[in-house]
Amino acid sequence: MQPHPNVRAVQLALDGAGALDGSDRASVVRLLPEAVHTAAAAAGALGVDVGAIANSLVFDADDAPLLVLTSGAHRVDTAGLAATLGVTHLRRASPDFVKRHTGQVIGGVAPVGHPGPLRTVVDTALAGYDEVWAAGGVPQAVFPTTYAELLRITGGAPAEVA
Repeated sequence: MQPHPNVRAVQLALDGAGALDGSDRASVVRLLPEAVHTAAAAAGALGVDVGAIANSLVFDADDAPLLVLTSGAHRVDTAGLAATLGVTHLRRASPDFVKRHTGQVIGGVAPVGHPGPLRTVVDTALAGYDEVWAAGGVPQAVFPTTYAELLRITGGAPAEVA
């Protein structure tokens, strides 16, 4: 069976960036037996701490997409992040907005593999883990990487988001 086009796009982006996991091996998208729509579900399926899950959350930041890669251990403080970024309005994006800007659905949004570049912020709390896990383009796909690699492959800016 062929992988979903989103999974292929994510793997191509990872390969193109030379993305590495926590053991300095190439990051490879893995398909889990079932979809994982929450950080807790992903952590349980992978046997890792929920804080090691890099949630990919898309926000509408003054009508432009903002991808926030946040630790699954906490929620984004939208008011604080908006102030940090100098954004007037920061709110969770609608499913249509997410799909339009990422080509992916909520619950499976990856840090990479989008139709175009997205302004990205990476939660500094992820630096506390040797390896972190991110979505791979669909809700049952994940890949291992590191905080430093997330910054590098997304061109993201480090920020405290909670």
